[in-house]
Amino acid sequence: MKKSAVFILAILFLSACGNSSSTSDIENDVSAEIRNEISKRVNETDLLENTELENKTIKWLSDWNINPDSSGKTKPPEVVAFEEKYGGKIEWIQCTYEERYDQLATLINSGEGVDFFYAGNMDAFPRGAVSGMFVPVDDYIDFDSPIWASVKEVNDSLMWNGQHYCTVLQTTGDKTACVYNRKTIQEAGLDDPADLYTKGEWNWDTFQEMLRKFVDVDNQHYGLDGWWFEFGLMSTTGTVPVTVQNGELVNNIGTPAMERAQNLLYNLNQSGYIAIGTGDYGWEAHPEYIGEGKMLFYPVGTYVFYKTADQWKATFGEDAFFVPMPKDPDADEYYIPVGMDAYMFVKGGQNPEGVAKFLECKRFTKTDETVKKIGDEQFQSDYGWTDEMMTMHIGMQELADKNPSLDLSTGVSSECGELLDSNLRLTARGVPWNETFDSINSVVDTYIDELNEQNKQ
Repeated sequence: MKKSAVFILAILFLSACGNSSSTSDIENDVSAEIRNEISKRVNETDLLENTELENKTIKWLSDWNINPDSSGKTKPPEVVAFEEKYGGKIEWIQCTYEERYDQLATLINSGEGVDFFYAGNMDAFPRGAVSGMFVPVDDYIDFDSPIWASVKEVNDSLMWNGQHYCTVLQTTGDKTACVYNRKTIQEAGLDDPADLYTKGEWNWDTFQEMLRKFVDVDNQHYGLDGWWFEFGLMSTTGTVPVTVQNGELVNNIGTPAMERAQNLLYNLNQSGYIAIGTGDYGWEAHPEYIGEGKMLFYPVGTYVFYKTADQWKATFGEDAFFVPMPKDPDADEYYIPVGMDAYMFVKGGQNPEGVAKFLECKRFTKTDETVKKIGDEQFQSDYGWTDEMMTMHIGMQELADKNPSLDLSTGVSSECGELLDSNLRLTARGVPWNETFDSINSVVDTYIDELNEQNKQ
């Protein structure tokens, strides 16, 4: 079940490792027209400071490249903005996902001067702040300034020991979507989830009714597959396992909302709607079954569509589509799984000023309507999305902006993250919720209390 950890990135993963560095293996630059338009916008705005960077290179350690890569993406608008406003460039220090922290520790100890690190995997904060791998950003980023105004609240909500360690550029709505194939839906005589969503009828009840009508294991008609649906459905209650409230970590697994979600997962298991890990299906996920018409729903991050159209269509089919996870009918709002586009400043980084300017350039690309439109059109072109897909993508982002709820389970410690990741899935394997809750609640409290005590020191 730890496989789910590898899927948290919202972009196509790379498999290379080691200490090799590059700015980009694939140039794939924007057109001169787009570059000129972005240049004009960033050099005319009052939101970005007019200053000269003494050091124009920032070092980025990750298993994915901010610069263009083999996923087919064009140079992102934020990179173009950084180049045009400050003459900046990003040096990518490549690693594997699994070895990120080991390599980061090695580079910190060797004084290599790594500048920034991705926090959107949800495992860097607050434990990285507590361990001293990351440092506060307050000397370089002013969250009271206009460019940060719309995300000041979420950044303030993640303060630790009175300081900002995690720089959130945006909460994101692409963490988990419900992927399906419209041809399969049509042939089964079911309502299109996108139509139900538009009418306000896409919820746990209609979700389960569709599964009831479709699932026929003897004829290879499976319901749910993958490693994302458990936490995806939990999040629709608006209550995630671990949050920060008033500067302290809080354990939420004992709430009525969590119990409601766990009972749903148990019922899905008892009804035979979950394929993976049951019967002869085994523990290997089969996303290709969506394209083959054998699977009804494959909840997953929309990063699976962040590749060329021929690639994602090969798996999910020509008629692939996605909607948000179904609404909890008892929730007061439409909550969905929420991630974050966020970054940490690394201890010993040699160019925190440069990182701050890059992140402000990225904020600008999210707030300036002209540049944002360029980015959306570029994104759609790179990955071959339809207009409907873009509309759904934007709608999910709006849901995330309206009701952000960030789960910090893995940010407490790897042990806490693994404990919750494995045990909160057990109801989907047929284990009654009260048994799991009784066995892990006090352990989770202990992990959280330890970090909260350190926060007070």
